[in-house]
Amino acid sequence: MARARTWARRRTPRGGLRGWGGVTAMAVACVITAALTLLPLSQHGGRTAGADPVGSGATATVPVRAEVCTDPEASLPPSSADGPGIAKIKARGKLVAGVDQNSYRWGYRNPYSGELEGFDIDLVRALAKDILGDPDAVIFRAIPTNQRIAALERDRVDVIVRTMTINCKRLEQVSFSTAYFRTGQQILAPKDSPITGYDDSLKGKRVCSGEGTTAYEALEKESFGAIFRDEFDGTERDPDRLTVPNQLDCLVRLQLGEVDAVLTDNALGAGQAAQDPAVALKGAGPFTTEFYGVAAKKGADDLVARVNKVLVDYRAGGKDSAWMVSYRKWLAAGLPGITAPPAPKYRSE
Repeated sequence: MARARTWARRRTPRGGLRGWGGVTAMAVACVITAALTLLPLSQHGGRTAGADPVGSGATATVPVRAEVCTDPEASLPPSSADGPGIAKIKARGKLVAGVDQNSYRWGYRNPYSGELEGFDIDLVRALAKDILGDPDAVIFRAIPTNQRIAALERDRVDVIVRTMTINCKRLEQVSFSTAYFRTGQQILAPKDSPITGYDDSLKGKRVCSGEGTTAYEALEKESFGAIFRDEFDGTERDPDRLTVPNQLDCLVRLQLGEVDAVLTDNALGAGQAAQDPAVALKGAGPFTTEFYGVAAKKGADDLVARVNKVLVDYRAGGKDSAWMVSYRKWLAAGLPGITAPPAPKYRSE
């Protein structure tokens, strides 16, 4: 990876960027592509993704009211039984998964092979292998951060496996598997920045976050005087500079000097710091505790139960489990010290 250059706070006269790692150059090319809504990606092996309508086949249920949600990580008990959602996937012969294609080490397109790789991609392939007997029986669709729930509601994908935090608010709109990764919010900023973390050092600083993310919700609760809302935020005139449709756009804004810091999951931030050695996670560690889950359409109970069954197998085996093998391959360098996946929690009813 290229040695870091001196950090540029502003756009250079020629519009160039400084402080770039080798992989980050690839990321900016990807981010332009990923900004397109629901862009279909090629299937494994370079075949064109099919245009068949995607649906879970699930019937709607009464939404869970946020005020009675006390344990959002508790999911349905695991089951290998086939229901309408699983039947539709088998009839199609493909699992359609919403993923990221530019989050380094989680879901990104390898610039050399052209293949999607990462921790989330490994999990998608495990789901396809269990349901369809073939880890390559997947149609990947690149989903911007702010389109994840809409993609499920509109039947564009069967599942979202895209560093999506489980919480009560989202459970009103989608269903979640048990947790497959633990993370938390942390500030990402240039190494030489006076910003020290999620604290008073953010006063007057421009902080970027993804639209519809838990990072933005955290800033709404406590910003420490940071500037984090765009002018005309949430309207057609929104410039998408401080709140962006796709989370990686924040790293690009940081590199351009258009913002001073990024608030994001430390799991994603570690990958971005690996992309660009001029930036780093700030503070002692994450100030929240959050868990990623596989999201499915609201009421797709048979699919959620099947995902939970796959996760039981994926976690099994201690240090030799598929989960730990994937963690060591993709995440251990930036997030060291994890010895096991989060334990599953199930609802009692």
